[in-house]
Amino acid sequence: MTATATAAIVGLVDIGANLTHSSFREDEEAVVARARGAGVATIIVTGTSVEESRAAAAHAARRGLYSTAGVHPQHPRDCGAETIPALRSLIEQDPRVVAVGECGLDFNRNYSPHPDQEKWFLAQAALAVELEKPLFLHSRDAFPRFSQIISDLKPEKAVAHCFTGTKEELHSYLDLGLYIGITGWICDERRGRHLLELVRDIPRDRLLLETDAPYLTPRDLRPQPRARRNEPAFLPHILRTVAKALGRPAGELAAETATNAERLFGLPRHEPRPSPPPQRALAA
Repeated sequence: MTATATAAIVGLVDIGANLTHSSFREDEEAVVARARGAGVATIIVTGTSVEESRAAAAHAARRGLYSTAGVHPQHPRDCGAETIPALRSLIEQDPRVVAVGECGLDFNRNYSPHPDQEKWFLAQAALAVELEKPLFLHSRDAFPRFSQIISDLKPEKAVAHCFTGTKEELHSYLDLGLYIGITGWICDERRGRHLLELVRDIPRDRLLLETDAPYLTPRDLRPQPRARRNEPAFLPHILRTVAKALGRPAGELAAETATNAERLFGLPRHEPRPSPPPQRALAA
């Protein structure tokens, strides 16, 4: 599917895009414009450290977007006494910062010791409770410990961002009341084929869509973007893959997942606008 085939979809919400990544430094305005031209009404820019969370908030303010504030489980070594107060201040002062995270556990590459990851995960979860904000959660190769912690925390609202796991993991998260974020991983016939079936197990009111740009470019996207950089303009491609797996109209699913995102993050309701004219396909 080409980038031009996405223009008919409107009102989508990309719940997770790393727009502060260096690959967007030269064309961030064009990236957001392409996303809006493709029907993506709202983007939530992901914060992964105190500094990146500040940058995400600044980006959101410039472009009329939203952001999260948190410390990724790969970065507890950078945390200290000022970490939680800094995140609290950012969230309290900026209404466009709509969630705490990206936080959680990452036992895949083990950049930080597991006890340190858990310590700062719990600290950020406590902050979310204090500020009545949802959690934007990361879990990689950390099941079942991740579920055990969530079970103890009992967060009122949280999303398992970038879900790629097993059926057991999915149902554990659903039983814990989590929303589920689906990315372009579902478009990868090598690693994501199982998600085409698992996505059918996600309740309609708990499904969310995201690109995790610049990562996880849909493998079956044609043409492939330069340097394989993913961006929010490709969210409609992910939507159509999910819609096909569910046997449902893409437009209906776009509206439904947008409503879910608005409910979880407290976003203002976005009324769909007429479809914009087709955009030129991105250079391969």
